[in-house]
Amino acid sequence: MAALIIAILGYVVMFLWNWILPEVAHAGRLNFWQALGLLILCRLLFGNFKKGGGQHFKERARGMREKWQNMNEEERARFKEEYKRRCGGWGHRNKE
Repeated sequence: MAALIIAILGYVVMFLWNWILPEVAHAGRLNFWQALGLLILCRLLFGNFKKGGGQHFKERARGMREKWQNMNEEERARFKEEYKRRCGGWGHRNKE
């Protein structure tokens, strides 16, 4: 069953890469084995092979949410300004 899931994920990565990136980013096309290698590389870099690998991100988000809730209005305003300065307002909608 695990081999089937890995094969399906490899084909999904290959399909999505070959569908999107050659045109958008002028990247080369991938074969199945390259896609599988990319999938493994991403797992090694951004996650792990344990169950619940996304738990780290959930804990981090929970900590950030708690920190935000414990800020007063002045601290929140400073945080927003610093975010705009560092990110150039990316992700913010202009309110008209």
